[in-house]
Amino acid sequence: MALLSILDLSPIAQGTEPAQSFKNSLDLAQHAERWAYHRFWLAEHHGMPGIASAATAVLIAHVAGGTRTIRVGAGGIMLPNHSPLVIAEQFGTLESLFPGRIDLGLGRAPGSDQRTARALRRHLSSDADEFPQDVAELLDYFSDEPHSAVKAVPGAGLHVPVWILGSSLYGAQLAAAMGLPYAFASHFAPQQMMQAVDIYRATFRPSAYLTKPYVMLGFNVFAADTDDQAHLLASSAQQAFVNLRSGRPAKIPPPVENFMQQLGEGERALLNQILACSAIGSPATVTQQMRDFISRTGTDELMIASNIFEHQARLHSYEIVAKISSALS
Repeated sequence: MALLSILDLSPIAQGTEPAQSFKNSLDLAQHAERWAYHRFWLAEHHGMPGIASAATAVLIAHVAGGTRTIRVGAGGIMLPNHSPLVIAEQFGTLESLFPGRIDLGLGRAPGSDQRTARALRRHLSSDADEFPQDVAELLDYFSDEPHSAVKAVPGAGLHVPVWILGSSLYGAQLAAAMGLPYAFASHFAPQQMMQAVDIYRATFRPSAYLTKPYVMLGFNVFAADTDDQAHLLASSAQQAFVNLRSGRPAKIPPPVENFMQQLGEGERALLNQILACSAIGSPATVTQQMRDFISRTGTDELMIASNIFEHQARLHSYEIVAKISSALS
């Protein structure tokens, strides 16, 4: 059985505000710690009505401060939005506060639309093609003897684990070349998953950070006591994806009976493609679907995303997955 971890976007459900999302994220992390999940990651998104994790480092501090052992990190920080020094200082601070528990996943997408990206950066002269140099600069800030004349304080000598995130072949090639662990966003962009994983494993160069390839794959799970209940829960995420792809991002909607049957053929095909890496169903159904996915991909770790409207139902879904993992281990 692969290691299990959690990806949380601190979702904002209809009828609630971000303050409740932050309470829910901490509560989920505390339960995850008791259920022996390996790590708990939060992701940087901006201008999204249904996602509260924009100030990712701040929210990581909130979660890490309320837990004791689970690893907490970013899945990820969108590095083109920031100077590497700022991120080194932020995560150096987090590592100093919570030693041995902080991860830093890095992505090259903006995590927003172009207008929001411009507001974040004040201009768009920063180039995503500079991402490899930015990653190298950030790694240098964390090293024992940085080459840069500028020092990250705190940061230098802390060796915060850095991951490369991606949804295309680019990240796989970069992670392999730099000898870093690799996380693929198969929970919403699965099309190139196996090709990216194969490239990463085939071209991986051992480094001071990692001696052999290490792959984490995003995987959606909507688990409940019955298959019908689980498909009802999944309809919230399905609605959210349709809204987002239609240019109408919104708070997480409540579940709807038979949502997929209400869609046109094109929308159903889109959702089936986006959510191809998912398990939906009862414990028995999810067990088989997870087992099949792990066997097919050989992933070292699964990062479980469960975008479920009601918090208690979300907790129950993650608890089911934890019990499945325990039974299979």
